[in-house]
Amino acid sequence: MNSTIVRNLLVRGMLAGLGAGVLALVVAYFLGEPNVDKAIGFEQAHAPAHEHEAELVSRGLQSTAGLATGVLIYGVAFGGIAALAYCFALGRVGRFTPRATALLLSGCALLAVYVVPFLKYPANPPAVGDPDTIGQRTTLYFLMMVLSVLIAVAATLLGKRLAPRLGTWHATVVAVAAFAVVIGLAYGFLPVVNEVPSDFPATVLWRFRLSALALQVTLWAGFGLLFGELAERLLNPEPAAAAAASAVAAPG
Repeated sequence: MNSTIVRNLLVRGMLAGLGAGVLALVVAYFLGEPNVDKAIGFEQAHAPAHEHEAELVSRGLQSTAGLATGVLIYGVAFGGIAALAYCFALGRVGRFTPRATALLLSGCALLAVYVVPFLKYPANPPAVGDPDTIGQRTTLYFLMMVLSVLIAVAATLLGKRLAPRLGTWHATVVAVAAFAVVIGLAYGFLPVVNEVPSDFPATVLWRFRLSALALQVTLWAGFGLLFGELAERLLNPEPAAAAAASAVAAPG
């Protein structure tokens, strides 16, 4: 893969990340923000009167322009990083088409980068968590994420090494089982963090975490679909053009 193709894929990855970010922004605004507002209301209701301070940035600005800026910049950045990972993975993970490789990479990245750390250290809304332990909690979360990615890479290499002897199916089963066992051990050894106030509404907490998960699923799934289509048209233009022509010529 020459530098021109890598550059073109990088640009397409950033564009796909931007498109996926728009989809994720809709999910964040309509599913996540109402629960953030409820959590902030709980926090303000339980804070002493002297601790109420004027907001430097209004809540309305945070939930609109601030949210959009953060999600879209994140989408573009992660799209570029994912495109570079795609350049490395293409042709090395099996005989998949460019579109299928993009979907496979997105699904595996969603699992390793977000779902596995999320199950150990789930997202929390405002009013949940001790401010004095935020550094420790952040460190534990990123440690879990790094471990998850490294273990996923090791499991992939294990599966590829076992494939000639066991066959693709059995090698994949062994690799997935090894991944699950090692992740389970990591879950057991890393400390548990539970700083949810006893009177915090369980429904708000549950819905906030579901909305956080839905945002990431939308982001990664949207990226996989958009980038897969763009990569297919770049790397395999003739079949893509033929499929488009067939769709246009097909009777309605």
